[in-house]
Amino acid sequence: MKFGVIIFPGSNCDHDAFWTVEQVIKQPVTFLWHESHDLENCDAIIVPGGFAYGDYLRTGAIAKFSPVMESVRKFADDGGLVLGICNGFQILCESGLLPGALMRNAGLKYVCKPVYVRVENADTPFTNSSRKGEVLSIPIGHMEGNYFCDEQTLADLQREDRIIFRYSTPAGEITAEANPNGSLDNIAGICSRGRNVLGMMPHPERASESVLGCSDGVKIFESMIHAGVLTAR
Repeated sequence: MKFGVIIFPGSNCDHDAFWTVEQVIKQPVTFLWHESHDLENCDAIIVPGGFAYGDYLRTGAIAKFSPVMESVRKFADDGGLVLGICNGFQILCESGLLPGALMRNAGLKYVCKPVYVRVENADTPFTNSSRKGEVLSIPIGHMEGNYFCDEQTLADLQREDRIIFRYSTPAGEITAEANPNGSLDNIAGICSRGRNVLGMMPHPERASESVLGCSDGVKIFESMIHAGVLTAR
């Protein structure tokens, strides 16, 4: 399964994602330049964390106009797997691939620490290696991770089981204290209606090997491989 990792001016987690794919899950991977339309026959696209275009105007506002995102939108419309991590989540929302927006954290401070997220839906290409209700430890590092959407969109996400991760306690309780950024309904990650596009604020690539202190994040990448194998069949 071939992965593509997009590089924008200001990306700073692209090499981390590349390392995880190449060295940890042992899959072919290539970098994709933001000015190119060519996705190089990739089977899955990673929109990494960082500060695309310096986060000018607002996070993801300029990145959505890049040539590569035009191709990513077409790729996603055709059912291709797209994973947006942190800034990548913000870009996917700005690009219309996911609903809602990521606002400044409650408290207006940058938050960088390990958090716990509960898997709300294990029947997706990104979570099939987990079980529903499982709690994963994955770090965050963001200033604008406060997910928000209108009431109708939230109702749609809840009804369609598209809230994939919620911030929780280690025991899996969804509490205000477990929410690191004020995100609506403790949302840490959501998916598209087709289940093939996932945006999440925690960084699974930073929790993909035991040497990093936790390897829970590798389950997201392993799930993508498993989904790719099933699709190939």
